[in-house]
Amino acid sequence: MGKIAFVFPGQGAQAVGMGKDVYEALPKSRAVFEKGDEVLGFPLTRLVFEGPDSELKQTVNTQPALVTASVAYLEALGSLGISPDYVAGHSLGEYSALVAAGVLSYEDAVSLVRLRGQFMEAAVPGGQGAMAATLGADRTALAELCRSITEAGSPVELANINCPGQIVVSGSVAGVNEVVARIKEAGGKRAIPLEVSGPFHSSLMKEAAERLAAELQKVTFNAPSVPVVVNVTAAPVTDPQQLRELLVAQVFSPVLWQDSVEWLIAAGVDTFVEIGSGSVLTGLIRKIDKNVKLVNINSLESATAGW
Repeated sequence: MGKIAFVFPGQGAQAVGMGKDVYEALPKSRAVFEKGDEVLGFPLTRLVFEGPDSELKQTVNTQPALVTASVAYLEALGSLGISPDYVAGHSLGEYSALVAAGVLSYEDAVSLVRLRGQFMEAAVPGGQGAMAATLGADRTALAELCRSITEAGSPVELANINCPGQIVVSGSVAGVNEVVARIKEAGGKRAIPLEVSGPFHSSLMKEAAERLAAELQKVTFNAPSVPVVVNVTAAPVTDPQQLRELLVAQVFSPVLWQDSVEWLIAAGVDTFVEIGSGSVLTGLIRKIDKNVKLVNINSLESATAGW
């Protein structure tokens, strides 16, 4: 028997209307959305179901919205009695993974990611930070290019190692623009600037991480029911205090998604279940290893059908 990993998407996966089908059909999923509205003190549910998209896309709203939708689909899946051997999440998705593993309560997770979004947006004044997705670049060569641009005075770093040939860079506007202009030096085909409100997963986010650290200290972290493969190290963690510390580092460290998936496959995982809006991670995992089984839980039908 192969092992199962539950994986949870991060920012960029959001869509107006996500979770509405399970909200309407299943009391447990509805309760997640209602609890979110209550904890945050504003109508998150209405924003998720009705938009506008421009408001849902704001980091401070996207983060709690995605965690809420993921946990609502996770609750819908609960009735099938399928449990994972490991959990992991992409960036923000790590909070959904921690809820799935019983480390954080949903209430604490949704409060934390709302604050995380606020701190990340506030850390770098608008228009001073940027991110870009590079296609086809060699990881070592791209890291070297970023290092030379940073040393010349325009900070830019690897932010998301998503899958072979897809790496996101993050940093100052000048640094990111320089990578876009010089991507061929790293063997890349092209680089596409991303619509984001800041240079996430770069050292420019250290102030946000410090503010988040203070909030994380106020929250209870339980021992996980299954190991959490974390973004910062691409390795399994079971110590609650270590999980807390790694959430701080995650804000300014690269998301080692490809490495995490490769670790899981080496550990015997042959089925990845992506829980939440869209199918971004399914696409990335397919590019890492096309032989694993991929299941998407992003609708009422998929959450209640089994596989």
